[in-house]
Amino acid sequence: MPTPLAGERIRALRHLLGLTQEQLAEAAGVGQSRISEIERGRLAATDDVIDAIVAATATPRRFFEVIPPDVPLATLRFRKYATARRSEAKQVKALFDEAYRITSELMCKAGYGGPALPFATTDVSNDDIEDLAAQTRESLQIGGHGPMMHVTRACERAGIAVVPLTLPGEEDEAQKVDHFGISYWAAPHEPALIAFFTGGPGDRQRFTLAHELGHLVLHSRRRVVADPEGEAHRFAGALLLPRKRAVEALSAPVVLTDLARLKATWGISIQALIMRGWHLGLIDDARKKSLFIQLGARGWKRNEPVHVGHEEPILVRKLLASFYGSHMSDMKIADEVGLHAMTLRSMAPKSSAA
Repeated sequence: MPTPLAGERIRALRHLLGLTQEQLAEAAGVGQSRISEIERGRLAATDDVIDAIVAATATPRRFFEVIPPDVPLATLRFRKYATARRSEAKQVKALFDEAYRITSELMCKAGYGGPALPFATTDVSNDDIEDLAAQTRESLQIGGHGPMMHVTRACERAGIAVVPLTLPGEEDEAQKVDHFGISYWAAPHEPALIAFFTGGPGDRQRFTLAHELGHLVLHSRRRVVADPEGEAHRFAGALLLPRKRAVEALSAPVVLTDLARLKATWGISIQALIMRGWHLGLIDDARKKSLFIQLGARGWKRNEPVHVGHEEPILVRKLLASFYGSHMSDMKIADEVGLHAMTLRSMAPKSSAA
């Protein structure tokens, strides 16, 4: 039986699949005006309408029966290109909502409380960001000032779900999606989620996760922030390369080959290392400009040297296996949680080592 929120779920499904009302209506054989009236709450979603949409989109019926948690758009921070389309943003938001619905339910069933992260409640200075990054390393049990060997695993050990995302209906997603990551932490006792889009080098993935951790720490309790992306960038650099080590590594004049060696040790891109040095006043404006010009001349802005491996999340897949059994197929699990099997597999991939 459809819930009173079935109209909202139909809208969510359209956004998730990147469909207009006209496209969904045509696929399901339902009048566009009827779809519109249902989404607006002026008509009830009858079983025959839901059945038609289920058949047309291969969506589990349970999708229309669940009541998802509210994730207000204003509370989300997106790491994305400036060229990201509004339609894509709606699709990303819908996908993230489903990821949060599923992961928060799994985390709560498993007895996870909120992560023991520090969080800012008032305006922060650059020194405050450095200190909060150091406190975050402590809360993630990263010893000393050394490299974070596995950012994903550190988050998962701390009770932060990490999920890779792929937009339904897209091929070669790494080349087409203009978003990097998105995160949400409603309250200290609530589950937290970091999502990232797959593709690109491993150092970008690691920086995106660190950047989203910055949003959780710096912006979950602060709604009005002048430059949230700049703060999160600074936090990510401080988390991945603590100030003490940055001063040791970047105080003397460095060249690109020096930065490439540092990248191999710390898992941070050459460009992020340049910015880290600049943020700390170790690299001046002229030197920063020169280094970026050299990067462009060598073609390293798009394809940096030194391979950094991708990190695989495992927590959500383990929780699914724990509650649904390791031998249940993804198709059956997807029916249980109310999501397309391909989308569920993208959120909880099986380990490549399995």
